[in-house]
Amino acid sequence: MNIGFFGFNNGPLADPATMAATLRALEAAGFESAWTGEHVVLIDPQEAPSPVPPDFPMLDTVAALAFAAGITERLRLASGIILLAQRNPVVLAKELAGIDRLSRGRLVFGVGVGYVEREFEIIGVPYAERGARVTEHIEAIRTLWTQDRPAFDGRFTRIANVQQKPMPVQEPHPPIVIGGMSAPAYRRAVTQGNGWYGFAQTVEATAASLAGLARAADALDRPAALGDLEITVTPAGRVDRDVVRRYEDLGVSRLVLLPGRLPADDGAADAAVRFIEETARTLAL
Repeated sequence: MNIGFFGFNNGPLADPATMAATLRALEAAGFESAWTGEHVVLIDPQEAPSPVPPDFPMLDTVAALAFAAGITERLRLASGIILLAQRNPVVLAKELAGIDRLSRGRLVFGVGVGYVEREFEIIGVPYAERGARVTEHIEAIRTLWTQDRPAFDGRFTRIANVQQKPMPVQEPHPPIVIGGMSAPAYRRAVTQGNGWYGFAQTVEATAASLAGLARAADALDRPAALGDLEITVTPAGRVDRDVVRRYEDLGVSRLVLLPGRLPADDGAADAAVRFIEETARTLAL
């Protein structure tokens, strides 16, 4: 089981010194990956389903990944998740190819659809189009990452007679991980993803999602080039070795852990490092 850490760009960790201490501690403790969270804007005043208060700091995913690439050597660096419908896929492909280059091939491209309608209104993307945009944007980005003479003719994006270099280090491209616990997300993971990511999932909820992925796999053809579907979960609740085994028995290969509530002051770095070191001891990383 690989062990990751979620939200190194969020809340009290969204400070350069605190983020650097957290990332270095993760690498020293033997964690496999560090994952960002993303909301480009937050609703003010907060209203459901927005997950956090409007003044909750969230550093931009691309900026945070670039920062992490510069101060780590082994950690895989993952977007968990980029709200892809809210992004220009041509610009994002360029930015993330740069992250993969700067990190020498450590990017994991986690994508999702999003669920807060007013965020889409502010950004200017029709909420009803978000699923179609994500499906198409994945293929537009894959085109730019893999084709020497990229050509793509979609509903939202057309690419022809351009170059975008350098391409990512990883071949054929950085792994694409599809987040979401819905039937469309399961279908997208089966047909377009190298992996699937479930957030804040109990063992029981994970089993239900895996059943949904299995139904999608029975109904759809999975391109052979995608390989086996890697399963990543952020578990709900505390994690010890027994809990890890329960997820492992389901076929989960990566757990991305939440550090819990951290102090909103200068103690955040110390608290994050304590969580990391205690987790490493508990799970014998």
